Amino acid sequence: MPTDVVMPQMGESIFEGTITKWLKKAGEKVQRDEPLFEISTDKVDAEIPAPASGILQEIKVSEGNTVQVNTVVGVIGDGAGASSSAPSKATAPVSAPANVTSAKKETRETPAPPPAQTAGASDPEHEDDSDVRSSPLVRKLAREHNVDLAKVNGTGTSGRVTKQDILDFVEQKTAAPVAAAASRQAPAQASAVIPGDLVPMSNMRKIIAQRMIESRRTSAHVHCMFEVDITRIVSLRNKLKNGFEQRYGARLTFMPFFVRAAIIAIQQYPIVNSSLEGESIRYHKHVNAGIAVALDWGLIVPVLKNADELNFLGLQRGITDLGERSRSKKLMPADVEGSTFTITNPGQFGAVFGLPIINQPNVAIMGIGGITKQPMVITDKDGADSIAIRSVVHLTLGYDHRVIDGAVADQFMAAVKKILENWSEDVG
Repeated sequence: MPTDVVMPQMGESIFEGTITKWLKKAGEKVQRDEPLFEISTDKVDAEIPAPASGILQEIKVSEGNTVQVNTVVGVIGDGAGASSSAPSKATAPVSAPANVTSAKKETRETPAPPPAQTAGASDPEHEDDSDVRSSPLVRKLAREHNVDLAKVNGTGTSGRVTKQDILDFVEQKTAAPVAAAASRQAPAQASAVIPGDLVPMSNMRKIIAQRMIESRRTSAHVHCMFEVDITRIVSLRNKLKNGFEQRYGARLTFMPFFVRAAIIAIQQYPIVNSSLEGESIRYHKHVNAGIAVALDWGLIVPVLKNADELNFLGLQRGITDLGERSRSKKLMPADVEGSTFTITNPGQFGAVFGLPIINQPNVAIMGIGGITKQPMVITDKDGADSIAIRSVVHLTLGYDHRVIDGAVADQFMAAVKKILENWSEDVG
């Protein structure tokens, strides 16, 4: 019996979705739970698995079209009677909402040309990766980034190559040439655009634009910036990162240090973790930390719920999990709801600092600049000054002046600075 493929309901408040990309063509074999198509909603972009194994006999809703949840978008059959000729064309969307206009295929669906290969380099698209322990999703990711799996050091169980291994490999490969680094920082959709083209915005870009304007109109934005000496943390991380990964199977990054420092400071200044409800201020019992993740196709803020109840290892694992699921389109709507305080990291792309827009309904957002080495004047306990090379980061707090006074914002950031500069917590 044929199996209908339907537009899933990605949360109680989600009533429609846009198919942004079919990962299989009509006539191709599919396996149950294998990624079949990608959708975009007003909450998340997600990769939808196949509900059954068989042949994708028909695509009923083509890319770029929006339909209501539970609409049949394709059909999977057992292969009986399937044509061996070219795949059938996708039909028009079924029961599309009247207020939705069929859009052109989004720019980000157009694959960027693969990077030029040096003489003698192998092409992983045609490479036999059967000897490399990895999942179908990892192999797909490797092909998309033109990565030879045999050259990737697997950190998973028994040397298994993980998604993070691929992402780390790509980052290391592109970080060396300046030109490659610059292209990596640009949105993927920009690489396929020719100057002079008029390109429709993706659903995610439209939502980002709408929310940024709404936030500017809603909150009285003010920013303060603090210079923080994190030499102690940099030295600690360099000392512990290899053992940390071997012991816990997770990379030790800088983000949990900043999240933990913010949580401790929020305990002293809880208004930073509040929200405005009419003419009342809601003080939240827990810190639900929104961690902004830059994607090739936009920006998303998954939420680490009850972050104040997690130890350092729990923060690291939670942050890593949210980042991986953001990049692999595995987030659910609940994963991006309920933040009470947000942290964003423009420094990962080289920015000295940023002036982030508040993530509504939060009243504050902390931006982390790039970590650089600088000469600084150091005063010892006897009052003598000397100059030393220190690792420095610039932290910015964007806050809603309707709720938070400048003095409180500065005191909060001074607390964050003190915690980071005098780090004493065990990291595992």
